[in-house]
Amino acid sequence: METLFTKIIQGEIPCYKIAENEDFFAFLDINPNAKGHTLVVPKKPVDKLFDLDVETYQELFLYARKVAEAIEKVVACDRVGISVIGLEVPHAHVHLIPLNSMQDANFSKPKIALTPKAFEDLAAAISQQLEQ
Repeated sequence: METLFTKIIQGEIPCYKIAENEDFFAFLDINPNAKGHTLVVPKKPVDKLFDLDVETYQELFLYARKVAEAIEKVVACDRVGISVIGLEVPHAHVHLIPLNSMQDANFSKPKIALTPKAFEDLAAAISQQLEQ
């Protein structure tokens, strides 16, 4: 099954990539709830999070943890929250959202706007933290 995320992973659609390994891909959400809002997806396209095999499910959350730790070092926030909705794109994924208030986790609120340069710089800074 090909999804929007599959196209992003394959480089058919541009993104602000933070990191990837053999099994997972992390990139900035282009309609972020907060600066640093990141999506972490398995490269294998599975529609629902709980349909992932147990090993992939566990590894997804371990990978997301590493990405969240890097986000927290780059983006001023009280913590990085995690959200799984699964309705927007039929490809399992988690949202990592820098939080300073509960409102930052509200998907109904207006999204923040960043310039392409701000997205690029942010992705590079988070990626650099992951490499350390």
